[in-house]
Amino acid sequence: MFATLTGLGLSTAAGLNAYIPLMVVGVLANVTDAVKLPSEYAWLSNGWVLGIIGVLLLAEFVLDKVPVVDHVNDMIQTAVRPAAGGVVFSATSAASQLDNSTWMAEHPAVGWILGIVTALIVHAVKSSARPVVNATTAGVGAPVVSTVEDAGSLSLSLVAVFLPVLVLVFLAGMIAIGWMAMRRLRRFRRSRALARAART
Repeated sequence: MFATLTGLGLSTAAGLNAYIPLMVVGVLANVTDAVKLPSEYAWLSNGWVLGIIGVLLLAEFVLDKVPVVDHVNDMIQTAVRPAAGGVVFSATSAASQLDNSTWMAEHPAVGWILGIVTALIVHAVKSSARPVVNATTAGVGAPVVSTVEDAGSLSLSLVAVFLPVLVLVFLAGMIAIGWMAMRRLRRFRRSRALARAART
């Protein structure tokens, strides 16, 4: 139970920002006992790897806040964020020891698939909603929304590690936000189609 919630929380966070949950897991595994990585994921806590993730995180932090550039970045991240979701879900499957379950350890592919699918869904909603935000706010909303997404990714990553039960609350909130965003996206596309039809 705890292992699944931790993995789902981290992979959801990866759908918002690929590098924040990787950094959180790597740093916590490096300097604390809060995260114990399986041997095949020990590289994630390596100082050089954390340095590279830090540089990528900084680049993502800047690029995601620039209108139009954020859309290009989202296209690139279509492969990166799901992969990061698979890594953090699988890497923290060691949390299964907390609920005396070895099922996840015996079925490592399940963690990868769940992490990839979860991060991909969140990424798809994020990348679909961002053009609407840019168009309806003349680009002003991009840095605001991006900052909220980064804060959400960091908060969810920490909650997933330290209070995995609360991941359910976060997921419920994100589903509600995603549903509202998709409704706004549909309305926006419908209004643009009507405007085009009116001009012809």
